[in-house]
Amino acid sequence: MESRKKRNLLYKVAEVQLSYSNRIPSSKMPVVTSSSEAYGVIMDSWQRESLELFERFRVLLMNTGNRVMGVYEASSGGISGTVVDIRLLMVTALKATATGIIVFHNHPSGNLKPSTEDKKLTQKIHEAASYLDIKLHDHLIVGREGYLSFRDEGLL
Repeated sequence: MESRKKRNLLYKVAEVQLSYSNRIPSSKMPVVTSSSEAYGVIMDSWQRESLELFERFRVLLMNTGNRVMGVYEASSGGISGTVVDIRLLMVTALKATATGIIVFHNHPSGNLKPSTEDKKLTQKIHEAASYLDIKLHDHLIVGREGYLSFRDEGLL
């Protein structure tokens, strides 16, 4: 009797569910077709008082019409960096049925120049997204005084 109980415990697994709930009509979602439009949407969703306090890495999730379906905070870190789990970023895009993404983060220093780590991370996200048929439209580094677009600078 005891061995049957143990065996039954071995076969119990967690149930996995996928869900995405959007209560905003498509016509009300902002359309993003340029880095300047992306920057506008990004800054509307950012808590400006934390822009120069600590680094955050976020993602605009987009549909096939380049409409922003939502914003996902992939990571929140310290003064000089944050760690992004690309698997969680991609699973979020898949859950939302996003066909495109724009990633963005801030540099609390205000320096908009991408670091070597920023460039490597962008390449890894681009590669992971391409395997899933998700387009990485851009990576923006944002600050109070403006932004840098990887796409506009030829870095993507």
